[in-house]
Amino acid sequence: MLTKEKIKSTIDKLPESFTVEEVIDRIILLDKIQQGLDDSEQKNLVSLQEMKSKLEFK
Repeated sequence: MLTKEKIKSTIDKLPESFTVEEVIDRIILLDKIQQGLDDSEQKNLVSLQEMKSKLEFK
């Protein structure tokens, strides 16, 4: 889960001038990374073999 601190830190790292789209993109990226970390901690993983079979064209 994202926290205010993580979002504030991300915004603080932006340049002085930025667009709303840039902020939204950064927050979405931060959220996706956090989701991946949370999945990893909860052992909600997919093996390489499973992923390869899911990506095979039929």
